[in-house]
Amino acid sequence: MPHIPAWRPALGIFLITVMALAVNGYHLGIDDAAIYVPGIKMAADPSLFPAGSDFFIHHASLTIFPNLIGLSARLFRLPVDWAIFLWYVISLLLLFAASWELLRACFESEWACWAGLLVLAVALATPVAGTALILVDPYLTSRSLSTPGTLFAIAAFAQNRTRLAFLWVFAVTVIHPQMSVYAMAALACMAIAPLRTRPLASLPPLRTAAAMLALPLSFELQPADGVYKEILQSRAYFLVSSWQWYEWVGAIAPLVLFGWFSRMRVPKSKPAFQIFSGALIPFGVWFTLMAIVLASARRFENLARLQPMRCFHLVYLVMFLFTGALIGEYALRGSLWRWCVLFVPLFAAMWTLQSREFPSSPHIEVPGLSYRSGWVPALFWVREHTPKGALFAMDPDYLTNPGVDLHGFRAIAERSALADELKDSGAVSLFPQLGRQWKQEVTAQKEWRASHFRNYGTLVARYGVQWFVLPESEAVPGLTCPYQNHDIRVCTVDHVSR
Repeated sequence: MPHIPAWRPALGIFLITVMALAVNGYHLGIDDAAIYVPGIKMAADPSLFPAGSDFFIHHASLTIFPNLIGLSARLFRLPVDWAIFLWYVISLLLLFAASWELLRACFESEWACWAGLLVLAVALATPVAGTALILVDPYLTSRSLSTPGTLFAIAAFAQNRTRLAFLWVFAVTVIHPQMSVYAMAALACMAIAPLRTRPLASLPPLRTAAAMLALPLSFELQPADGVYKEILQSRAYFLVSSWQWYEWVGAIAPLVLFGWFSRMRVPKSKPAFQIFSGALIPFGVWFTLMAIVLASARRFENLARLQPMRCFHLVYLVMFLFTGALIGEYALRGSLWRWCVLFVPLFAAMWTLQSREFPSSPHIEVPGLSYRSGWVPALFWVREHTPKGALFAMDPDYLTNPGVDLHGFRAIAERSALADELKDSGAVSLFPQLGRQWKQEVTAQKEWRASHFRNYGTLVARYGVQWFVLPESEAVPGLTCPYQNHDIRVCTVDHVSR
């Protein structure tokens, strides 16, 4: 292997991280982060969210992720929003460092490794088949850390550093238990690939794989009903029987590509390139068959939350890394103008797409920046001027309203709120026991909204709601509104305001 000075990969990874951040942006508390960020903030300040924490605390209880971020903020005396942003940057650095390690385990050519990193940096916002995932979210979740951990594990395994590989798998397990299953399965497939002549039962990774196949038996085998069935039907990506044809193309095409890679004779590649390319084929097929089985009968509906097709998150990551590496080796090499002709337009196009994805928000939401939208400034006012124990009600469909840009109320305002229609139903899809509470709270708020926000007495009496977030156009008798802007009013019942 050609010697590469240690400073060169470090500098290159740092610069690619900066480019990736600039192109893909960063956003606080949007989309899935609306579930993860409240858990982080509660770990940093346990006095937050005395009510309504059920819709994020179940996620938090399965991982050390929120405690890792929240306690780091307390340890270093950082504002939590800054800690979350810095951890996001760290996660990008780890992602590209792990990708470099994997590429160096598979290719001798430095050009191949750099091209693989750049292609991945351009592709971070790529959707993964029909899974509702993208390669790397523009916000911090536990997957932000589990993804580089998985790549580090695979790179270590490819370098015959088995103990280190399983240490990384353990780290992934405590950060994101579900994604660790895919990491273990990938290692099992890598171990099997070059050892097909040995009796299958003698391979330790297969025993691990058998244990993972038994995981569904710990769930109830019965049809979904009630609220859980309603939520399951609203998420087409849970069951592959609901997939469109192009989503199946997105699952099959990468496996065909890896079949080609596994048979290629790349002059400056290493055995790990072909081994891992070949291993990802049974890896993808195995989980696809599991997904087909789960979609084949109603009695398996309660297992849909296992989401086996999320395995393609890893498949896509490696696909872009390896494709970029081959482009670098065969088409780019030492020609600066070729690198510029390929990557400058790609980065410009992706920056344009991502900057339009959240039109009412700064492209990189560094804490302290100003916002054009009226929604987020209202939430910062709530954070600074209402009691920590305050409980809010609002339009349960607020996340889809213009100007909101998917910013979650709890994540930004740091206050308790009744359940919303979109993200809190995601919590129910994984924890069906929350279904009844979610349905009651969403229905109560919809009825309140149908009354033009006037019939708030039921919310006060039943749930103890004291504060309300209303459209600016609504002035409700009996409510005092100490804050309003061109989009939003923040109001409270008169007896509370006094």
